[in-house]
Amino acid sequence: MKVSSMTQSLILHFGEMGSKWGLNRTLGQMYALIVLTEAPLNADQISECLQISRSNVSMGLKELKSWNLIKLQHIPGDRKEYFSAPSDVWEIARTLVVERRKRELDPTLSMMRDALLQEPGNDADRYVQKRVQEMHDLMEMVTLWSNELQGMSSEKLAALLKLGEGIGKLLDMKDKLLPNKKA
Repeated sequence: MKVSSMTQSLILHFGEMGSKWGLNRTLGQMYALIVLTEAPLNADQISECLQISRSNVSMGLKELKSWNLIKLQHIPGDRKEYFSAPSDVWEIARTLVVERRKRELDPTLSMMRDALLQEPGNDADRYVQKRVQEMHDLMEMVTLWSNELQGMSSEKLAALLKLGEGIGKLLDMKDKLLPNKKA
């Protein structure tokens, strides 16, 4: 299987970025190839194109499936398994947010909750709990916001992001728009 020089450059870049995104280089390259190829690919095609071992491809496909980033497909008359990425990039982004939250945020929130339930033994522990509470509250807000975004359509997400600095201006005007009424 041949890919264009543009596709090859992007695959190499995704491989380099993979480690920064929580994936290894090979996984980043595999995912880039799957995302950037219109037709579903089988493991042999991926192996040939990226010049990596078939066993490495199999392990990578299992990892990408565990992240819910690829879909398994069967082609009539062919016994091989084929893989594709969602066509909607917003779906890919939503999936990445959910999977990263499950792997990173949720365990950290759980550990923080445990720390907050402990009785502080001294002033240093009380300070630690105060800081942990602040971090926990921030992470909870991020989680709630993330949950809200997960339920939005791709069109609404795009519109929200297009607001850009307009959101900051709106927040600056919030006191004029929503005056704080004190009884």
